[in-house]
Amino acid sequence: MHARFQPRRHLASARCLLALTLACAPLAATAQGGNPPGEWRGINGDATSQRYSPLNQINAANAANLKVAWEWKGASAPIDSGGATLPRNLPIYARGKLITTAGPKRAVVAMDPATGKTLWTFQEPATFRWEYSMRASHGKGVAYAEINGRGVVYIVTPGFFLHALDAETGKPLAGFGKAVPLNGFPATGSVDMIPDLIKGWEPWEKRNEKYDPNIGIPIEIGYITNSSPPIVVNGVVIVGNSAEQGYNQTRIENVPGDILAYDARTGALKWKFKVIPRPGEFGHETWENDAWRWTGDVSSWAPLSADPQRGLVYIPTNGATMDFYGGFRPGDNLFSTSLIALDVQTGKRKWHYQLVKHDIWNYDTPVAPILMDVNVGGRRIPGIFQATKQAFVYSFNRETGAPIWPMVDTPVPQSKVPGEKLSTTQPFPTKPAPFDFQGRNESHLIDYTPELKRLALEHATKNDLLSPFFNPPVQRGNAEGKTKFMYCPGDVGGVNITGPPAADPSTGVIFITSTSGCGNRILIPGAERDPTINRPTGKTIVDWTPGRGGAAPQTMDGLSIWKGPYGRIVAIDLNTGDHLWTIPNGDASDETRNHPALRGLNVPDPGRAGHSAMLVTSTLLFATGQTSDGKANLFAIDKKTGKRVAAVVTPSRGEYGIMTYMHAGKQYIVLPVNGGYTALSLP
Repeated sequence: MHARFQPRRHLASARCLLALTLACAPLAATAQGGNPPGEWRGINGDATSQRYSPLNQINAANAANLKVAWEWKGASAPIDSGGATLPRNLPIYARGKLITTAGPKRAVVAMDPATGKTLWTFQEPATFRWEYSMRASHGKGVAYAEINGRGVVYIVTPGFFLHALDAETGKPLAGFGKAVPLNGFPATGSVDMIPDLIKGWEPWEKRNEKYDPNIGIPIEIGYITNSSPPIVVNGVVIVGNSAEQGYNQTRIENVPGDILAYDARTGALKWKFKVIPRPGEFGHETWENDAWRWTGDVSSWAPLSADPQRGLVYIPTNGATMDFYGGFRPGDNLFSTSLIALDVQTGKRKWHYQLVKHDIWNYDTPVAPILMDVNVGGRRIPGIFQATKQAFVYSFNRETGAPIWPMVDTPVPQSKVPGEKLSTTQPFPTKPAPFDFQGRNESHLIDYTPELKRLALEHATKNDLLSPFFNPPVQRGNAEGKTKFMYCPGDVGGVNITGPPAADPSTGVIFITSTSGCGNRILIPGAERDPTINRPTGKTIVDWTPGRGGAAPQTMDGLSIWKGPYGRIVAIDLNTGDHLWTIPNGDASDETRNHPALRGLNVPDPGRAGHSAMLVTSTLLFATGQTSDGKANLFAIDKKTGKRVAAVVTPSRGEYGIMTYMHAGKQYIVLPVNGGYTALSLP
């Protein structure tokens, strides 16, 4: 269903509840994966990545009464706060403390949960590795575990160091790792992970040179950084990583983003999983042209999920070097753009599924998979559900990897770019149905009147805006004379890290926020773009690299030619695979509502482009957004119907995610905002 343009009514508020009801306690043990009641020990809630809390002090009767309890600004903390930091750092709450990351060096900060006051900080010294990192502003938080009764915080930095800190004091953990031989690093509590990553990797071994911990990997053979915290499972710290953005690469060499695992007590390396298989390893034949020797990425830059009971960790991966052209790496390229299940203790692959073969659309897997048991056809299934940029939810038995509903290899368009060879098919889930537009066709155009439909079609045809799903790139000077290729969904999704999904384990319903947008590019000679990039990674310039496409106007006189919602929230019952409801992300602007072409028409509210930050509790779905006047709000939404039951104006728009916790008998909701956090609670 789509909301219509009409005023929202807020339910009358009731007096606030003063204590958490005991009825929540049994649910907490199953839904929160063992989190103590009222705590939030992972950036996604817990290892299931459900973003769910059983807390119910804030509910439909009183949500409209929420007020700002405190605000925290990174600039006020004793850390290096210069430089842009994206609002993607979400605190954890454990043992009476909020702990998060902030600033361009990804400093660790502990805060008082009642006031937001900074309690302690930890910051890594500057290195070339940090300076060069293109992911310094992308940190999302910390991981937490208890070792011999002590709370321990784990942080992976942009320079690709792993630090373990005492959660009470912020001091480096004695007996963990070893001293890094650089000025300013602590004597204990740290691991330089690059030597573990490159050990046995041919491009490094062939150099036969002394390792420099300040430089890390020589950039002519690759670069590694990080954008998400590790995950701690059954005494093992599993670490993902990231590389330079594929759309900014002009050279074909890079380091594979192998997954590393360390002993949570000592920091000793336990295992390494090679994301680009070497000779004799499963999937090696999917890398032709010997590209496995020197090319890379296939990192896991999104957060990880895990099933401690089954001893499995789930790795969503990125595409290989580089986006939009892969002619130098023919083949399907396992384990790029895949979901991989690994044994926590050994790193052995239990199962995998490649979501996009030979990915050249920047369809990297951007969010953690959600673990949730469902009942399908009378059978209880331990499920895992991966939402993707391409607007699919891929559904599997998380123990066996068997798809819950059939996947169909479907023919897709083929490339005419010299040197490129795409896979002839891609896997399409039969259920659930896509949660957003895929490709662009006439049915997506506004059709509120015959005249608007005619004008929109003329505009789309004239500007070459209609395109199939998995539309292949085109190069400058192509035979058709195209100045761009459109790919829909585009770089931002569908789903993306800016709006991870959430789920309700009591009902088996997933809530997905997505945006309806396309990307447009044109491939240009690598030799032309390479000089425009400062210190590019690698040494061999690629034949074709992405450039910006020609003009792609999506509006007529300020009115979008596409039907909404431009951004949306979709509820899907994962017991059946059926969509339950769809609502727009916030309210359309007054400018859109009052557009002359829509006067007198009963037009569905298209909402706003972009993603919501979301949280599910036992009582409500919470989502951030804007009302028609442009004000930032936290919306409380009925989970069964999608109807808004309250809207609370907030100082800034909450982005990325939302977390909640109970402290001293009061439930708080925390929104990441640009430059810090806003915490809400009942008066």
